Amino acid sequence: MRTTVGIIGGGPSGLLLARLLHNAGIDSVVLESRDRSYVEQRQRAGILEQATVDVLRSAGAGARLDREGLVHDGIELRYDGRAHRVDFPSLADGRRVWVYAQTEVVKDLIALQLAEGGPLFFGAEVQAVDGADTERPVIRYTHDGREQTLTCDYVVGCDGFHGVARNAVPEHVRTTYERTYPYSWLGILAEAPPVHDELIYAHSERGFALASMRSPQVSRLYLQVPNGTDPADWSDERIWDELDARFALDADPEWRLKRGPVTAKSVLPMRSSVTEPMRYGRVFLAGDAAHIVPPTGAKGLNLAAADVIVLARAFEHLRSTGSTEQLDTYSDTCLRRVWRAEHFSYFMTTTLHTDPEQSGFDTRLQLSQLDRIATSPHAAAELAENYTGLPLA
Repeated sequence: MRTTVGIIGGGPSGLLLARLLHNAGIDSVVLESRDRSYVEQRQRAGILEQATVDVLRSAGAGARLDREGLVHDGIELRYDGRAHRVDFPSLADGRRVWVYAQTEVVKDLIALQLAEGGPLFFGAEVQAVDGADTERPVIRYTHDGREQTLTCDYVVGCDGFHGVARNAVPEHVRTTYERTYPYSWLGILAEAPPVHDELIYAHSERGFALASMRSPQVSRLYLQVPNGTDPADWSDERIWDELDARFALDADPEWRLKRGPVTAKSVLPMRSSVTEPMRYGRVFLAGDAAHIVPPTGAKGLNLAAADVIVLARAFEHLRSTGSTEQLDTYSDTCLRRVWRAEHFSYFMTTTLHTDPEQSGFDTRLQLSQLDRIATSPHAAAELAENYTGLPLA
């Protein structure tokens, strides 16, 4: 086969790029190594920034999001036994966020791609990208038990940190900057209504906790735990008790989460990573293939969406003008946003979590920073602007 843009990876970034290219009249082929059922059930992020929602709507993928997504105008910070709400629209030029799980975004985009878009192959395992620095890179892959090739004008790697696309960038060309955090998240899905209509981020001497949701009937909750924690070591009752302890309020000692059956339980390590450059020859990296953020800042899916929005615009510019200028500046354009999001995610993570080697001095610094957000409109606006997402250029 031959196509203009070969997309490796059928997650949200690859599917969104395919949709944006289709709407612009640019052909593409999406190769996804997993089967459709796996991709549509893969649990990931659940917070969408204003710009991500706007582009999904404009791409024709916003109908179910508008019906079922939960609009959030702020978050609540809990620390030192107190609660403070950060109001997004008043602090970030009217921007807000939506709770709508990545699994649902993927389902919507898959349905559109299969109904209207170019080829989308599940179970297509990519072995390599040959000729990244030539005018006709080739993706070698296996599908239906046969080795096949896809010749492209351009290749976009949306296949994650351990995917094949990163290897198309020679080791001597790419640099990866990383940070591993000394704690993880124990996350649960529970058949229990959310205790609050917005997310609650809690700083506690016992460790961080987050109360989120997937729907009005399903809660998504997280606890900071040591690296290497086995979720089987945490009974449901122990998890609920620890969550209540970390969310405790001095002014409302009877405050408790609404409990229900725990339907899923997993441990998520925390790390940050950026690979530069995000382009080599005619191969472009997007999403987790180029960068990873800890989930505290709700940036992962939104950064991936921003990457492919920039890339789709660059391909449209090439088609309409013949100029590769925007493709040539893709890496620099995206990395400015990536590093801003990395910094915000790092700030949220290190401000709200308790390091195993943390001193009393360190804790007082964290509480001072949280108090500044609660008392300074400028500090609150900085958080709100970054959380809701900086406007796309």
